[in-house]
Formats: sequence, structure tokens, C-alpha cells
Amino acid sequence: QVQLVESGGGLVQAGGSLRLSCGASGSIFTINAMGWYRQAPGKQRELVASCTRGGSINYADSVKGRFGISRVNAKNTLALHLQMNSLKPEDTAVYYCAADKLGHVRDPDYWGQGTQVTVSS
Repeated sequence: QVQLVESGGGLVQAGGSLRLSCGASGSIFTINAMGWYRQAPGKQRELVASCTRGGSINYADSVKGRFGISRVNAKNTLALHLQMNSLKPEDTAVYYCAADKLGHVRDPDYWGQGTQVTVSS
């Protein structure tokens, strides 16, 4: 089992920046892909960014050029970060960290509890 805990959400004005972090614990050696999803009120959860153990990174078109995903992979440490710049009100959502034993997070094995990001106009 793997546990994921997010941190770093909050309230920011449009154009500002936030950095989300996700710490993983448990059987972290089983994890390949990790990613960030978000879900705004009344909308479906969407994949924002993902990266594999091998370093393959993908972004949703809506965040390309503004968000950066990074991963810390060490013997006893696994963490995922999302640097969010030039934030827009439409980025307001609950952001979830996700992880999977496979090379993608289309159907994650593990989820964090979520962290709220609110961007004011």
C-alpha cells in the first residue's frame, strides 16, 4: 500500500504562483507513474500533469507553459511537486496527487486526499 499526502494549496490572486507537494509513504518502490489531477465544482476530474519513473512528462494543454511537475525519487523518499505560475481563476479546483504501479496514471492505484487551490480575479 502507498499513502499520498498533499500540501501547499491556498488562496492566490490571478497571475500569482503556488507550489503543491505530495509526499508518498509505504511501498513506494512499487510506484512508476505519478501525477496531479484537479476537479472544479460541477466538473469532471482532469489530469493536469504526470511523470513516470523514467522521466517522461506530460501536461494538459490548459496548463502547458505555466505549470511544472517535478519528482524526487530516492531510496526512501518519493515526492511529487507542481509549480503553478500565472494562475488563472479557471485553475481553481481541488488538486489531487495520484500514483500508479504502471507507466501512466489514467486509472491510478492510489489517491491523495486533495488540496484546495483558489485563484481570485
